[in-house]
Amino acid sequence: MNAPAEKTTSARGRRRNPRGEGGRLRDEIVRAATELLDESGDERTITLRSVARRVGIAAPSIYPHFADQPAIMFAVVAQEFGRLKEALLAAVAAAGDAPRDRLLAICHAYLDYAQEYPGRYRTMFGGLWVPDLEAVSLTHDEMLTLGAGTMQVLIDAMSDCVASGDVASTDPVADSAAVWVGIHGLAHLRVATPNYPFPADIVERVFDSLAKLKPVDG
Repeated sequence: MNAPAEKTTSARGRRRNPRGEGGRLRDEIVRAATELLDESGDERTITLRSVARRVGIAAPSIYPHFADQPAIMFAVVAQEFGRLKEALLAAVAAAGDAPRDRLLAICHAYLDYAQEYPGRYRTMFGGLWVPDLEAVSLTHDEMLTLGAGTMQVLIDAMSDCVASGDVASTDPVADSAAVWVGIHGLAHLRVATPNYPFPADIVERVFDSLAKLKPVDG
C-alpha cells in the first residue's frame, strides 16, 4: 500500500516550475488534495483555496490544470483506484500459488486499504464530488467504469479459483460482484462502528459464503 505523499513546501517557500513542467504542478495539486483529505477525512474541506495554500500558489494558477474542485477530486479518486489495484496485485503476488489463498489475500488487502485511508475510501465510493465530464474529458460510460481495473483483479482471482475447483461458482463475474459487495460493506462498517466486536474470522465468514468456497479436503 502506498503511504501518503510527503507534504509540499509552504506557500511562501514554493518556487515556480520551469517552463514546460506544468505537469509537475498538476501532480503537486493532486498530492496536496490527497494530503488534505487524509487530514480531514472530509472532501468538503478541499477547496481551490485550501489546495492552493498547501501547494504555495495563487488559486487561479489551478485553472490551467483543473476546472474546479470536482475535477481535482476526480484526479484524486482515479489515482487512488490505481493505488488500490496495485495493493491488490501485490497481495496476489505475496500469497503464493494457491488460488484460494490469492482470492482471500485480495479481500484482506482491500480491507487494509479502506482502514488505512478511510477518507480516500469514502470519497472513492460515496463522495459528494461530481465532475464536469466535459471539463475532465470523460464520457458518462468512462465515469461508470472508474475502478474497473480494480474489479478485474478480483474477477481474475475468482476465475482462477473456478479453474482450480476451489469454488462452486458458475458465474465468476457475478460472484466476484457478490464478494465485493460483502467486503465493501464490511469495510464501511469497520470505519463506522470501530468498537463493534466483530468475530476474529469475520473476513473468512463473509468470504467463504459469498465466494462459494468449497471445503478443503482432509
